[in-house]
Amino acid sequence: MQNAPQVWPGRAYPLGATLESTGTNFALFSEVAQRVELCLLDDDGTETRLDMPEVDAHVWHGFVPGVSAGQRYGYRVHGPWNPRQGQRCDPSKLLLDPYAKAIDGQMDGDQSLFSYDFAHPEDGVTAAKPFASDPAQAAQHTMVSVVVDPVFDWGNDKPPRTDYCDTVIYECHVKGMTELNPAIPEKLRGTYTAMAHPAIIDHLKKLGVTAVELMPAQQFIHDPTLVAKGLTNYWGYNTIGFFAPHNGYAAFGSQGQQLVEFKTMVKALHAAGIEVIMDVVYNHTAEGNYLGPTLSFRGIDNAAYYRLVDDNKAHYFDTTGTGNTLLLRSPAVLQLIM
Repeated sequence: MQNAPQVWPGRAYPLGATLESTGTNFALFSEVAQRVELCLLDDDGTETRLDMPEVDAHVWHGFVPGVSAGQRYGYRVHGPWNPRQGQRCDPSKLLLDPYAKAIDGQMDGDQSLFSYDFAHPEDGVTAAKPFASDPAQAAQHTMVSVVVDPVFDWGNDKPPRTDYCDTVIYECHVKGMTELNPAIPEKLRGTYTAMAHPAIIDHLKKLGVTAVELMPAQQFIHDPTLVAKGLTNYWGYNTIGFFAPHNGYAAFGSQGQQLVEFKTMVKALHAAGIEVIMDVVYNHTAEGNYLGPTLSFRGIDNAAYYRLVDDNKAHYFDTTGTGNTLLLRSPAVLQLIM
């Protein structure tokens, strides 16, 4: 952006990026932050940083005139770094909005996404300050949030609301359900559009299915350990964006198009009398343990989002075997999942 846009105070709620007729309101919760920068990214990767001007009840907020749907953005949160006290603010990291409705890109496990030196992993606990990553480099290796237009023509859509005694649930995987189906155009296989294809709907109806339960279709990451082996995360139980449809299942783009495509899928399934149930993984996130990447929650307010070990808050209380556990007694987490 040639000229930095003006930032108005805006509103503390709703959290996330809310598109309005003249711009977008941004709101981010962080009790520990001392300063929050909203980062707007151009198509060429140029980053414009804007200080969030207001904070109410630990919600940092601002309204930016002229910001429209499709705008890519993230946050840099300035605050204390003291892992033993559970504080992991690292402004060199471009962070995802926990309330993003669309996410563009995929993280690749680059060193710049981690707050410690790979050669000295103990720094993840003992270092006096986070590993000095190049902020511009880190932004090239991670995902970014996208402002979306919530308007969608639902027509006469309504959930079928089949009586439970008559419900037949078919658990399926968006990609696995459609990837090899020869009746679906090859370029659409493995996508939300494919899930709404007549070939899939007809198959479900012949089986007597009244509801599909989609295995995780919220934005997840491909774990660095898998990527290093030339593999990807197939099942999706590694969520990083609870409100964003996974962009890897989108046929037409990942800068808001995935949200429209997802809604179109739901509308088509409803029209066929089939309800849509989401399998959501609320017990942990994709940031992993204390040696995981800093992608969102960890850098925003680590102690507000995660359960930490009492006598050494540098470590996460891991009840899931995934590296971390969300702190479900935290108002910030309860608000996120309810």
